Amino acid sequence: MALYKIADLYPNYQESVFAGYRIQDLEVFSDRDNHKVGSVHDLIVDESGRFRYFVIDTGLWIFGKKVLLPVGKVSIDYKLNRVYALGLTREQVENLPEYKDDMVIDYDYEEKVRTGYRGQTANYNRDTYNYDSEPELYAIPENNSQNLKLYEERLVVDKDRFRTGGVTIGKHVETETAKASVPVEKERVVIERTVPKNTEFVNPENVSFGSGEVAQIDVYEETADIRKQAFVAEEVAVRKEVKTDSVEAQETVRRERLDVDVEGNPGLVDHNR
Repeated sequence: MALYKIADLYPNYQESVFAGYRIQDLEVFSDRDNHKVGSVHDLIVDESGRFRYFVIDTGLWIFGKKVLLPVGKVSIDYKLNRVYALGLTREQVENLPEYKDDMVIDYDYEEKVRTGYRGQTANYNRDTYNYDSEPELYAIPENNSQNLKLYEERLVVDKDRFRTGGVTIGKHVETETAKASVPVEKERVVIERTVPKNTEFVNPENVSFGSGEVAQIDVYEETADIRKQAFVAEEVAVRKEVKTDSVEAQETVRRERLDVDVEGNPGLVDHNR
């Protein structure tokens, strides 16, 4: 079964809490001589979210060596903010394989850890191994009132906003030749001379012959006054519209359920039943 650091399996689980304490706040002591062993560095869980190991940083005790401590070998005192390593000795820690944060925990590595606590290599099949077969290592002690947390996966939906394109609005000038036709008027003087059809004779004494008589006629002409005027031919309004689409996602989520095995009549009281 694959093992994970708790933060890798549950990314939002920033601080693994036991009765209100962060795991990194818990100090580790040996229950044999009450000597400080180190501090809790991390928690290792299996793919179903069950606690399997505490990662213990031994600090100055064994020169900062990190080792795995099975949950069955742990007792927690919340009042003192302590984790007690049950039966742990310095010799055991020295013989345990070192844990590194970037390592992959496989069956062979786990078997070295188990051998360090049980003292001998057990005849188990790597393909069928079950943690329940070694309750002395992985079963939570009955007198240890640890708070186990049941996990449930949920789909977390978030939105990312990114630029898909843009529109640039500008102006440019186009030149073309325009033609306009304007009618103009020009005046001209027309002189018409006619000979009377009926000639009427006039006494010369009654006619005043003279010179210097002038008829004044003004002549006008129109010219085309062509000029350019600028006017608003079109108005452009630029705006953005937001179109909302629904994006559906489907994923398989897991939920942990509490398994309670009752044997005989232990007087179990489950307030949530």
